Amino acid sequence: MIPMQANVLWHHATVTRQRREQMNGHKSFILWFTGLSGAGKSTLAHCVEESLFLHGCRTYVFDGDNVRHGLCADLGFSDADRAENIRRIGEMSKLFIDAGGIALAAFISPFRKDREIVRASVKAGDFIEIFCHAPLSVCEQRDVKGLYRKARRGEIPNFTGISSPYETPGNPEIIVMTGESTVEECARQIIGYLQHKGKINPIRSESIKQQNL
Repeated sequence: MIPMQANVLWHHATVTRQRREQMNGHKSFILWFTGLSGAGKSTLAHCVEESLFLHGCRTYVFDGDNVRHGLCADLGFSDADRAENIRRIGEMSKLFIDAGGIALAAFISPFRKDREIVRASVKAGDFIEIFCHAPLSVCEQRDVKGLYRKARRGEIPNFTGISSPYETPGNPEIIVMTGESTVEECARQIIGYLQHKGKINPIRSESIKQQNL
């Protein structure tokens, strides 16, 4: 049997990523926020997006919970489903950077291998891994969703940090200490990195929206 892919050809567009980046006035890339539940990934991703958006950047946040209402609604939390969840978001993020935008992906993404697969699927420099470092004890104290309490009672199987492992990044581009620093401080660190690497033009510090982690 001939594989279906044998009859599927890639169509090359005349409007390229480079042209879109020139029109947008900034580089396109993926900001990948990883860390335990309660480490502040989504809050920080939206804070960074707010700053970038106010600066005129084309942005979109992919939130771990939100995508499971639609794109990944058919997936559970087994290791295989987690890997497929990250694969889909990786492919979606690739489309967004090809469109000239900045994709901010906030996912626990507990397995190093899955994150590295996404990194390997894009050009060098396109994948910026941000480790949101917060001790498990701090994440449990926050526990705004009550998930850790349920996991401790055995009501949620395969819960990262309790009954399923989290593999910390080996060499992330950015480590933000979300367990002890404010959202604003962490956002400033990320924006500073992007400016230093020439991904975006300088952003006024007062445009970074302050929020509580």
